[in-house]
Amino acid sequence: MTDEQIFALIDAEFASPTLGVTEQYLEIHEPVYENEIIKIARVNRDKENVTIAYLPVKNESFFFAVYADEKEIFNISTESRNTICLRAVSEEMFPEEMQSYLGIIPTSSVKRGAFYPNGKRQYKMNCIEYEPNPEPDEFEDKLLKLLISLENDKIGLLSLSDRVDVFIQATLDFHAGNQLLGGAFINLECIKLMAELNLQISLDVTAWG
Repeated sequence: MTDEQIFALIDAEFASPTLGVTEQYLEIHEPVYENEIIKIARVNRDKENVTIAYLPVKNESFFFAVYADEKEIFNISTESRNTICLRAVSEEMFPEEMQSYLGIIPTSSVKRGAFYPNGKRQYKMNCIEYEPNPEPDEFEDKLLKLLISLENDKIGLLSLSDRVDVFIQATLDFHAGNQLLGGAFINLECIKLMAELNLQISLDVTAWG
């Protein structure tokens, strides 16, 4: 199914729902529109014969996940906003020095003493973060993609972890819905890679809407 076809199906479904779940969601939420067209954050074709389109939800942190086969939309659910990154923190080592151990380029960094965006608090630690996949995606896929991207930096990563705290930080922003939030599944492949890279994982879970 082409992008144009899935976009047309999504527009039609949200304009005149054929699925009961669509009606239920639209009673309390709505997708984001740009120039009167539904915004599509990402189209995922990683799964065989299934296309998943992620739609931002207005004023929320999660996404609508629209599932379609080769002919039609067969389900709509929500996908948490999954933010998964490598994080290195140190009270003594500055971000530039931490970065020098790695071949990857950090997505963000902050120095100890810098102010938070609200201007009222200061950071107590130096920190660098690396998030290779900021787009909407399932937790399991994001975690695996991060670990695979880190494999080529194994020597530097292990050397850095001997000197500062290095770990994976995952934040999952769920749709509160019927209060069944779902969870995070870590498969054996990811567990093996984390062990080889000497990485632990920290999970923060929130619920919205």
